[in-house]
Amino acid sequence: MRLGVIDIGSNTVHLLIVDAHHGAAPIPATSHKILLRLSEHVDDDGCIDDQGAADLSRFVGECLEVAENQGAEEILAFATSAVREAPNGDAVLARVRAETGVDLQVLSGEDEARLTFLAARRWAGWSAGKLLVIDIGGGSLELTLGDDEDPDIAKSLLLGAGRTTRELLPGDPPTAAEIKAARRHVRATLAKEIRPYAKASSPDTVLGTSKTMRSLARIAGAAPSGDGPYVERRLRLADVTATIARITPMTAAERVQLPGVSSSRAHQMLAGGIVAEAAMDLLGVEELTICPWALREGVLLRYLDLMS
Repeated sequence: MRLGVIDIGSNTVHLLIVDAHHGAAPIPATSHKILLRLSEHVDDDGCIDDQGAADLSRFVGECLEVAENQGAEEILAFATSAVREAPNGDAVLARVRAETGVDLQVLSGEDEARLTFLAARRWAGWSAGKLLVIDIGGGSLELTLGDDEDPDIAKSLLLGAGRTTRELLPGDPPTAAEIKAARRHVRATLAKEIRPYAKASSPDTVLGTSKTMRSLARIAGAAPSGDGPYVERRLRLADVTATIARITPMTAAERVQLPGVSSSRAHQMLAGGIVAEAAMDLLGVEELTICPWALREGVLLRYLDLMS
């Protein structure tokens, strides 16, 4: 069957159309992405403002039209941290439902972590053994570890690349003091949550998912996305540290010139690097492999499992 997934993230509204059935890998048919930066449409109380809610509703309607034109039989639509944390999130969801007919499901941080882990496990297979997954989104960082398809440990921390940029790295480029404070905050937050991972046996395989990790790997010399998903792409801790040093003095406009860095995410690449470096360092990861599947694929796979 042809399925559509609408992913409402902190930066973008992303529609993915796939041909899929239970027991097979989803095959992408088309993709439609709209820059929204919903996390920036908030007032002093953290509520999503009227412009943000209106844009979200309009963009969801646009995705719905694209999905219908592509022959999608079912639409799975979900939202993550930007809507989840807004005090008026329910009102925003009600507006989208009334204006588009789409019932957005809000995933908890733990749901995000577990669904991403499912996708990573299916991609890597059972031969990957004990699996550790590091997923850096716009609003949150997900860390998962386990031997099965459902992780034994799943944590979602408020350390997304976009959030860290907005709250701690406002300069373009940031000052040395801002960078030092951001690094201290990220590492202190991680250190409070690291004990369960330290007590568990070491992972056999470590995967990094989502755009921030892919961009960091591309800057470090990994193959471009045009080479396809099956090319192995690795990211070393040493490469992340070198990339941080490289991009620290750059403005967002200058970072766009780097391979794999889009204009919509250039401003948050330094924060993403700081979070990736801290997570890899504190978890004892010297090198990881980039996994092309993440939350959207996890949502699809879970749906297909339930349908079967």
